[in-house]
Amino acid sequence: MEISFALLCQSPLFQGVTPQELGQMLPCLGAQQRRASRGQLLFHAGQPARWVGLVLEGAVHIVQEDYYGSRSIVATIQPPELFGEAFACAGVQVLPVSAEAAQDCRVLLLDVQRVIATCSDACAFHQRLVGNLLGIVARKNLTLTKKLALVSKKTTREKLMAYLMEEARRAGSPAFTLPYDRQTLADYLGVDRSAMSSELSKLRRAGVLDCKGRQVRLHKPEP
Repeated sequence: MEISFALLCQSPLFQGVTPQELGQMLPCLGAQQRRASRGQLLFHAGQPARWVGLVLEGAVHIVQEDYYGSRSIVATIQPPELFGEAFACAGVQVLPVSAEAAQDCRVLLLDVQRVIATCSDACAFHQRLVGNLLGIVARKNLTLTKKLALVSKKTTREKLMAYLMEEARRAGSPAFTLPYDRQTLADYLGVDRSAMSSELSKLRRAGVLDCKGRQVRLHKPEP
């Protein structure tokens, strides 16, 4: 298994674990690599919640679909982040969401039961792994709380502006690059793409922002 231990050590899951310990830990966790092309499903809703995924290359969308097939992007996972861990800790039997390759990607899959249950050798670094996992789940919960506050906004404009201001804050600059194209951003915000594009045009004409493709610059309102 050709995996960069230096990359894995950057993951919060393996914080405090040495490369030497990783070499022992990965077989213990039933680790296996998987590659996926853009749009390909890694996990699908209704599938048994058996695996925790760690993104090594590319990016993964966590997607939820309703009865009629309408899509909503819950989150986008990038290296070296995890996906599927919350369902493992919650003891969910089947996945309520799908994991889709946002672009060509490579992921490391870890067996859920081997992650959350101490191995027969009761290795010290496995105990550390469980502690790290709990911290990741707690931080993901905070992130989902922020997402809930975003999609709870009443109008498309309010959702859009709240998202853009958060991206500017994250970038530390009024000029930033959106991680999504128009359709994907609309799916993330849970709005109609045409309505969102219309609001972007209105905001641009009003001097609130400039945007070209994924490049956005917010302007401060006149005093």
